[in-house]
Amino acid sequence: MTFKNDTMASRRRLLAGLGGLSLMGVAACAPGQMMRPGRVSGLAPFDVTPPLAPIRMRPDRISKITVCLRPFRKAGPRLDVETVGDKTIVHNYGHGGSGWSLSWGSGTIAAKNALSTGEKDVAVIGCGALGLTAATLLRRAGANVTIYASERTPYTRSARATGTWSPDSRIAAVGSTAPGFEEQWEEMCRTSYKAYQTYLGLAGDPVEWTDRYSLFDTPPGPGRVTPHDPNGVRFVDYVERVRDITPRGVDLPAGSHPFPTPYARRGSSMQFNVAEYAHLLLTDYLLAGGQIETMTFHTPADLAVLKQKVVVNCTGYGARALWKDESIIPVRGQIAWLIPQPELHYGLYYRNVSVLPRRDGIVVQYVGETEAWGYNDDNETASRTEAEAAIATIAGLYRRADRTGS
Repeated sequence: MTFKNDTMASRRRLLAGLGGLSLMGVAACAPGQMMRPGRVSGLAPFDVTPPLAPIRMRPDRISKITVCLRPFRKAGPRLDVETVGDKTIVHNYGHGGSGWSLSWGSGTIAAKNALSTGEKDVAVIGCGALGLTAATLLRRAGANVTIYASERTPYTRSARATGTWSPDSRIAAVGSTAPGFEEQWEEMCRTSYKAYQTYLGLAGDPVEWTDRYSLFDTPPGPGRVTPHDPNGVRFVDYVERVRDITPRGVDLPAGSHPFPTPYARRGSSMQFNVAEYAHLLLTDYLLAGGQIETMTFHTPADLAVLKQKVVVNCTGYGARALWKDESIIPVRGQIAWLIPQPELHYGLYYRNVSVLPRRDGIVVQYVGETEAWGYNDDNETASRTEAEAAIATIAGLYRRADRTGS
């Protein structure tokens, strides 16, 4: 079977591409104790499930609840160039759930467009994933760069992202992209992937590979089913174009993992520890001579106050209001953050709940039955009820494991 790797948006792909563990052994362990399943027929000796620390799934361990609105555009990210007054505007926004994942690739396109004007003094609007990356690339190319933003990391919307490698998560809708977009996406994906390999192994683990386990009570399908939202949108699925850099998940036979579900898959994916990674990006940018100024823009006409003639627009969901871009559709996602557990090195998916342990907290998120969950929902108010329900789903899995025993 063919499986995919995702964040619910690629999360779901991840889910489909992940491997599973059984909660049996994990839950039965004493706090901090690791389960060590024995050798099981069906898996090679080198492919057995490693020791797994239990996740403390309790609502009293919630440290915060955040909501992020993913900026989805049916046509895909806006990467064109236009003139407003005496300014050349280079657009770089609308990446859906793929902002962090594609930032180096789309930033490369934006930087090239900006530098093609011949100007060496460039403004970047936005200090999130795309703004920081585009500014860094421009600075490396020798441009004088100033970021203008009303908020800085870690207070931008992109700082609330799940933080998993999901390069085609709600990146566009089938039938709505321009000719050549699929090839452009692949180029952005490969460029970003190559850049992220240089962050592996650094202090603080800004980027790391982790195992993910998907657990099922009934036989899982052969892969991700491309979903439809109530308005008929169908998200593109490009993962097969980059299968050479996308590890495949494997089914785990019963008894080879510590969870109580009859079906399980294990896979691997990159993740971004956003707090550390964004801090590193910002620090490197400033050390390289980049500048940041606090400024808020309400209309494109406000850009006239800038001294720079070239402006790279990396405002993400904010472009909907600033640029009056009604093509941006919000896709709501909420995360309950649990207190970090340094001993955790694996992600988990069960009954539409995704768990991803990061160095800055354990991400617990209800992701819905399809990627259309949260589609066209601009409510940024956190729901404690939703958060506790997601935690209860995974906690129930551990209780089953405890009753079953290892």
